[in-house]
Amino acid sequence: MTSASTALATAAAAAAERGFLSPTGVEIAFVLVGLATLGAAVVTVTTRQLVHAALWLVVALGGIAVEYVLLTAEFIAWVQVLIYLGSVIVLLLFGLMLTKAPIGRSPDADSGNRWVALGVAAVAAAALVWVVVDAFRTTWIDLDGPVQGSTQVTGEILFQHWVLPFEALSVLLLAALIGAIVLSRKDTADTAAAPADATDQGES
Repeated sequence: MTSASTALATAAAAAAERGFLSPTGVEIAFVLVGLATLGAAVVTVTTRQLVHAALWLVVALGGIAVEYVLLTAEFIAWVQVLIYLGSVIVLLLFGLMLTKAPIGRSPDADSGNRWVALGVAAVAAAALVWVVVDAFRTTWIDLDGPVQGSTQVTGEILFQHWVLPFEALSVLLLAALIGAIVLSRKDTADTAAAPADATDQGES
């Protein structure tokens, strides 16, 4: 009993001494992966090559999955890999192919409103950080309960509180795929109609 009490006291003292200026290896890895993910996200929205943007988005979403692993949320990490990397990116690449997007640099990918977009992104990021900090400022994790990020806890939260946004996201992805198909069929019809008009003008 004495040895157990001594071990608990030692662990508590070590936890008390560990502060902001003495991060652990996991915390350092979390920051480094976060910086790499942020860099990939910045390249995604600044590059003029659509295919490169999709590939950099893979890196950004993969970095988020690694962050979930470092937060001991393995189930969320696998969902991130399977759904976003395995489905959303494939859907995005199919959309690029169906709309016949250019492979190389595309001047149309830059609207010239970089500063407006940067301002909107900064405001959105500040609002998101404020909402998250305000929502979880007084939240305590029950260490004796189910592990946060486990399948049980995630399933309960998802299908009790977030089922409507989850289904809305599914409808949004379906609408994006249908829109890509409609745009590609319209482009094909216009291309087929152009030679016919040229032939009629030549005969007349």
